[in-house]
Amino acid sequence: METLVALTDRVRRLDGQGYPAYREVRGSYAAGGFRLVVDHVQGDPFAEASRLRVIVPADSARLPEWATLTEARRVAAADFLNRAFHEALLDLSAERGSGRSGELRVLEPGQQVLERSALHVDGEGSVEARFRVGLPARGRTVLGHAAADLLGHALPEAVHRALLYHSLDPAALRRHVEVVEDARALRSQLKARGLVAFVADGSSLPRRSGVDDRPLSADRAVPFRSPESLRVVLEAPNAGDVAGMGIPAGVTLVVGGGFHGKSTLLQAIERGVYDHVPGDGRERVVSVPDAVKVRAEDGRAVAGSDISNFVGALPGGGDTRAFVTANASGSTSQAAAIVEALEVGASCLLLDEDTSATNLLIRDARMQALVPDALEPITPFIDRAAQLHAELGVSTVLVLGGSGDYLDVADTVIAMREFQPLEVTAAARRIALDLPTRRRPQLSAWRPIGARVPVPESMDPSRGPRAVSVKAFSEERLLFGTEEVSLAAVEQIVEPAQVRGMAHALAWSLGGALDGRRTLPEALALVMQALAERGLDAFQGEPTGELAAFRLHELAAFMGRLRSLRVRRA
Repeated sequence: METLVALTDRVRRLDGQGYPAYREVRGSYAAGGFRLVVDHVQGDPFAEASRLRVIVPADSARLPEWATLTEARRVAAADFLNRAFHEALLDLSAERGSGRSGELRVLEPGQQVLERSALHVDGEGSVEARFRVGLPARGRTVLGHAAADLLGHALPEAVHRALLYHSLDPAALRRHVEVVEDARALRSQLKARGLVAFVADGSSLPRRSGVDDRPLSADRAVPFRSPESLRVVLEAPNAGDVAGMGIPAGVTLVVGGGFHGKSTLLQAIERGVYDHVPGDGRERVVSVPDAVKVRAEDGRAVAGSDISNFVGALPGGGDTRAFVTANASGSTSQAAAIVEALEVGASCLLLDEDTSATNLLIRDARMQALVPDALEPITPFIDRAAQLHAELGVSTVLVLGGSGDYLDVADTVIAMREFQPLEVTAAARRIALDLPTRRRPQLSAWRPIGARVPVPESMDPSRGPRAVSVKAFSEERLLFGTEEVSLAAVEQIVEPAQVRGMAHALAWSLGGALDGRRTLPEALALVMQALAERGLDAFQGEPTGELAAFRLHELAAFMGRLRSLRVRRA
């Protein structure tokens, strides 16, 4: 194996040559305490930066045993190193010529702790980092001396700052690992305690803005405190007993005036399926792993979803047992989102009145009197919520500000007042008795949801000569092959890297797990099995650092938003 010194000598000799000369540097190089691998060299300085890896053996990284004992601790340690490496590369990155010349970049994590392909820590304590380097040029002429400085000095400096234990803050690393371990322990206790979510006392739920997921400053945020009637104590292996508000299984309403924190609480619960970094404020806000946020999404395509439990026969004879449309309404889109979540095993539905279709949520007594039942195909969610829990074990957490009829079906009612929760279940029940709505329930038997079998040929990830072409613009939008996909309504996607991960997983599954015979849940279960057993590398033929782990539920939602998707009944 060549050395890093040999690499820097080589790039110096390339000085003044055309940019394609950089292709010579592909290969593996030994450096003091680590190995550098150049996997892919960019075509020109304006193209996506070159892909490199650093592999640090355990005897060089010297991570303590406590940081690598379990899968949870390894994911947390990798996340910590990813953040440190990102900061180091950002600090050492500088303009060194044209285009991307001099760029040093690794995947930037958000507030959540996720498995990412950018940084991996194995059970022995070895570290592998995958990142991008913009090889320097002026125009399309190699700047060899700048490249030698970048690869021979800046890059080793970043490795020594961020990937070796002796350079790290040991207390910060331990806290990072223990916070993640505690969150997973808290989450694992929910179902046994009859809960769907838990919000620890002292949590800080508000975010800086709708586009900034960092916590609101401490002087502006109100620390969360549970009402006594809902307070439970869970056990964390590092923090010990943790007290906070337990949200019981069943139908829970979150009510209150505008701007008092209803949606803020729900947003924290929907993100509670993930672990969070220390200082986020939601480190001890956890939800059952299969809680799914559903909302209306006018204009989305629906491919054969069985929405018949919510929408009966349509005028003109449209079949809602296998509903197909390229332009769903608010009610049909949300009905589809609900049944698609149930199709892949959601045990808790999260809804916000503000982003729901009113006619799917409620049909009040006056509207029932005005519009005959025979002319209304929609069975509103109010008539299914309690049934879903009683018959299927599926809970609901619903934010409400105007639909008081839901007091009749609620098991628990939480009122938010100035960002603090109060349990008002008893008062809500008295009001429901004192002010009857005279509404007639439109309940009918729940029919099993019809299974769907995706047609693999309807999903094409290719673009031109590329068999798989994926470009994620954000966590809300990507190109899958030539098809643009909107994921704006899939609110539990938290990083663009998850979008890339799902897209590559879907492309990998075509012709394999998605074979045209397996139902959608069966096929996607195999995808998630591959992720669990082999990691994100299962979905790509070459090592890259741009993917992040995802849930089954978002993967199903991603597939469901492909306008090209076709299915057949099982």
